[in-house]
Amino acid sequence: RQDLNAISQRVMAVLDPLKIVITNYPEDKEEWVDAINNHEDESKGTRKVPFSREVYIERDDFMEDAPKKFFRLAPGREVRLMHAYYVTCDEVIKDTEGNIVELHCSYDPESYGGNTEDGRKVKGTLHWVSAKHALDVEARLYDRLWTKANPFEVEEGEDFMANFNHDALEILESIKVEPSVADFADDTNYQFLRKGYFIKDKDSTAEKLVFNRTIGLRDSWAKEQKKK
Repeated sequence: RQDLNAISQRVMAVLDPLKIVITNYPEDKEEWVDAINNHEDESKGTRKVPFSREVYIERDDFMEDAPKKFFRLAPGREVRLMHAYYVTCDEVIKDTEGNIVELHCSYDPESYGGNTEDGRKVKGTLHWVSAKHALDVEARLYDRLWTKANPFEVEEGEDFMANFNHDALEILESIKVEPSVADFADDTNYQFLRKGYFIKDKDSTAEKLVFNRTIGLRDSWAKEQKKK
């Protein structure tokens, strides 16, 4: 992680998309916000990322009944969309079976860039991808091949295959990624912000990009949940 953190190109990607509609943002408007390429190396500069009325966030970045230590989005709560604006969740849209399918939010036009003149504190910062501009790509999430550090540490009568991790590979067919990934070299190391380190797979084509996750990032909320 230390090595990849220093060299990886940052991009925003949403692995489990939940759509936000920013109801007070003009329907025909789009902006290209400045995003930092690598927080560890200022010489890497910035890139332009499209922002529009409809964006995707991670589904687990929203909770309808959020506890105190959950600093992401919830009904009535304000969060920062990275590099863009503050948004507040006003309405939760559900299907006939009660599943959350969309969030309606409002934004503060004075919060561009992630700050306001009144200096109010917003604890949560979420990554996002513009729905209008998103690329649909495949992600292959690789995990440990074994459930134990020593695969041969088994119960009597078992062999090392008892410790095989059957969830060592998860394939996500259509994640949402900012369009800049199409412009970088094939051997670019990426950090998909808040999700992990990725590199383009050789199976990629111009019609379908495929990315492999080499290692994940630590998740502060997941860590908090494990304490329970």
